[in-house]
Amino acid sequence: MKRGIGFWGLAVVAMLIGSAPASAATIWTDWLTAQNGGPGSATGNLGGVSESYSGGLVGSVLNGFSNVWAPPTTYVGGVVDTSPASVGDDLRLNGAFTGVNTITFATPVINPLFAIWSLGQPGFAASFSFNQTPTFVVGGPNSQFGGSAINVAGNTVSGFEGNGIVQFIGTFNSISWTNSFENFYAFTVGSNGEREVPEPASLLLVASGVLGVLARRRSRA
Repeated sequence: MKRGIGFWGLAVVAMLIGSAPASAATIWTDWLTAQNGGPGSATGNLGGVSESYSGGLVGSVLNGFSNVWAPPTTYVGGVVDTSPASVGDDLRLNGAFTGVNTITFATPVINPLFAIWSLGQPGFAASFSFNQTPTFVVGGPNSQFGGSAINVAGNTVSGFEGNGIVQFIGTFNSISWTNSFENFYAFTVGSNGEREVPEPASLLLVASGVLGVLARRRSRA
């Protein structure tokens, strides 16, 4: 009588089918410490991943009461289902620091998100020039001063009083950028909770081993 593939066979099939990256609701950095300066610094936590910032810093909100992440429609859309307002923290720049700003993750983050508030002014553009190419996700006018959504061209994000979110596709240990001068803009970093999965070759190796054990058990039976 023929037998089914059994529990272990089903487990192997599930392993192979479930090899795509998994994601959850959008999470944003809980910034824990900050030191203003040029350069300044900050530390935070992104869903259990320790995070540090070095670069220009003129202010921050660490207690969850930031009022800049508005209106909500400029921060929810595409792959983002939760606004940075859910955490309510931000780091603040004015572009006077001409060096490189860097976010560093203690462990690699897949497809990180970068939210910006109030980039530029009406009639006066400001920009972030990144070391990686961002993808536009969502954006819109600023709640206090009008304007329009941020714009992405190559590695540069610019805005005329722009709000919005960009995403970096891939796995990153750090993100760096320089920014042009402007009176004030704020940013934070997020993720959709995607986690690394084994490479297909590794999965096949594990699957072969499991099936080999299963075959030996059947032959003994």
